[in-house]
Amino acid sequence: QVQLVESGGGLVQTGGSLRLSCAASGSISEIASMGWYRQAPGKQRELVASITTGGITNYADSVKGRFTIFRAYGRNTAYLQMNSLKPEDTAVYLCYARLRAGIINWGQGTQVTVSS
Repeated sequence: QVQLVESGGGLVQTGGSLRLSCAASGSISEIASMGWYRQAPGKQRELVASITTGGITNYADSVKGRFTIFRAYGRNTAYLQMNSLKPEDTAVYLCYARLRAGIINWGQGTQVTVSS
């Protein structure tokens, strides 16, 4: 199992930036990929971005060109740099780690609110 601790959410105006972080501990060597989903009221959970251990990234069409996911040296922390934020980006952002065995561990979630 992997334990995940998220930080970096908050309130920002339209056009602003935030950086989320997700620090992993535990069986780090078992992590195959990390990323974020987001959940807005009344909407389905959406995969925002992911990054594999090999550095392959994937983004939702709605955030391409605005969000960047990367992992720190040592790879136990993932970051989501969010630029040009829009009100429709408002949601709870949930960090996850997918292990090689297929198990998914989740962070506690962090609220991102973008005011218009």
